[in-house]
Formats: sequence, structure tokens, C-alpha cells
Amino acid sequence: MTSSPEDPVESRVLRSTDPHVRRLTLNRPDALNAITPDLREDLIRGFLDASADPDVRAVVLTGRGRGFCAGADLRGAVAGGERIPGDVARTIRRGAQRLIAAVLDCEKPVIAAVNGTAVGLGAHLALACDLVLAAESARFIEVFVRRGLVPDGAGAYLLPRLVGPQRAKELMFFGDALTAPQAERLGLVNRVVPADALEKTAREWAERLAAGPTRALALTKQLVNASLETDRATAFAAEAAAQEINMTTADAREGVASFVERRGASFEGR
Repeated sequence: MTSSPEDPVESRVLRSTDPHVRRLTLNRPDALNAITPDLREDLIRGFLDASADPDVRAVVLTGRGRGFCAGADLRGAVAGGERIPGDVARTIRRGAQRLIAAVLDCEKPVIAAVNGTAVGLGAHLALACDLVLAAESARFIEVFVRRGLVPDGAGAYLLPRLVGPQRAKELMFFGDALTAPQAERLGLVNRVVPADALEKTAREWAERLAAGPTRALALTKQLVNASLETDRATAFAAEAAAQEINMTTADAREGVASFVERRGASFEGR
């Protein structure tokens, strides 16, 4: 396993790579891993680097300490005061929305290993991942209504696609905490595991993904993410284009050859 050098900014997100699996760990445990601008930018770079690195074939996102992510760190925000029109919208576009887009657009499959409470933007960060594992002690909270705020970080985009508009409104209108089993029943979580099994399960899932056909997984991710926003003709065209692209990869050739030769496939991620 390799780790990157740490500086005061880099240390807010710990990075390590274990054969083909990049692990990104939010590292502000005393603040329940609340997201500051520096942490956000480092996390975005982490996803961009994982996309570009051919040796990385899967990503695990988790938090250090007892919380996954307490959302945006608002301690530096000023309540009231004069605002320039457009400032808030620009802040959201350049901040929370860029972070969620970095997860959705990552070319490698991303697993969220939710080790504790995920609040607001922290919940949306987990839900933007391709697969979500949660410790039994984890909770998910749409906290915005409690603060008189509108959901940000793509919450109103992600939640209806995961649980439907009525359930999404219930979660956002009331801001009640969901336990991990409740989140699993709603379809927000793939699997709930004991806290002491979370890291092991995330590693096993990531290793399975890392052994898969990386480009095919990336194209599959793109197709699924776009499927709820397009018509049938466009979806069919995108599927055909993805097949055309994928059939040029070495992994696709290996997959077909292994079928013909009646043996297990050995994918190399290219």
C-alpha cells in the first residue's frame, strides 16, 4: 500500500492505493469530517486523479473517526449581511455541485463506506457514489430544513432518482434521521454491515471491481447515470455508441476469447 505525502491541505483527505484500489479518507475527525473549501478541492482532485490513473481501477470513499461527513463546514459562513446578487449561486456551482459532479463523473467505480453519520452534503456525497455500504451505526440526515435552508449538493437531483419524489420530499421536508437499516430498505444503501466488518467488505467489493473490465464499467456507469434523463431513442443510441467504443478494448477481446475458449477471463483494465 502506498500513501501520498501529507501537507496541511493534503492531510484533510488521506490517499492510499492498494493494488488497483484508491482509498480516499476524509480526515477531519474532530469536526466529523465536515467539508471545508480546502478539503473539497483536495477531494475533487482525488477523484480526477483516480480517473486519470490507469493503475487505479476502483475507489473507496470513507471517513476517519466516528462520522462519515457532517456536511459543509458552516463555521466560516456569515449569517445575514449584504450579499451581491449571484454570489450564493456561484458558490454552490463552484463548490458543492463540483464535488458531487466529480463523484458522478469519476471514470472508476466508487464505493462509499459510510462509517458514521452522513449529514446534508455529506449524505449527498455518499449517495452520489456507485455503491453504498453502511455500518449499522450510520445515519443519513437531510438536515437543511432544520436550518431553514434549501438542499444543495445535488440532493434534489439524487434523492428522487433513488427513492422517488414522494419519499424524497418526506426526507427533505422533515429532516428526520434515517438509520442505516431504514436507508437500506428505501434503496439508499446497498448493504448494511457491522461496523467492524465495514472496511473488510468495502475492500472485498473494491477488489472485485478492480479485477473487472474497467472501461466497460466506466461506460456502464455513464449509461446508467444518464438513463433517467433521456428518452428511449437517445438511450438506445448511447448504448450502441458505448458498445462500439468498448469493443475496441483489450478487456472486451479477452472476455470474448475466454467465452469461446471456455475459461475464466483475466481483465487488465484496458
